[in-house]
Amino acid sequence: MEWLRDSFIIFSILPFIPFLLVYFGHLKWKNNKRNALLIAMDVTTVFLIISVSALFNNTFDSKVGFYLILLFLLLAVGMIGGAQNRIKGKVDFTRMIKAVWRMTFILMMCSYAIFTLIVLFRYIYNSMS
Repeated sequence: MEWLRDSFIIFSILPFIPFLLVYFGHLKWKNNKRNALLIAMDVTTVFLIISVSALFNNTFDSKVGFYLILLFLLLAVGMIGGAQNRIKGKVDFTRMIKAVWRMTFILMMCSYAIFTLIVLFRYIYNSMS
């Protein structure tokens, strides 16, 4: 079971591959950098959520990483939806989901970098001991 966990940590590097594939594929197909970037961000967010939850679980020896991310997403939807309702009097569901999803991409990229560094430093420290 431990090798499966370690393999998943190694494979958590892979969220960058879908980003690059989608970005360059869409750029070649449609020749629109902005849309290619947005679509690549949208696709990569799914992989980042899975990777960050696995890295969180590994770092803190827990099983709640995925559920914490889902809780964050639900809270963000509620807050943005509430803000839209107060400002405009109605909720634009499509804009709300896009805003939360792209905000999640940024947060997951930062979390991914931090957790990857933590795991790397922990691995180096344990190999030196």
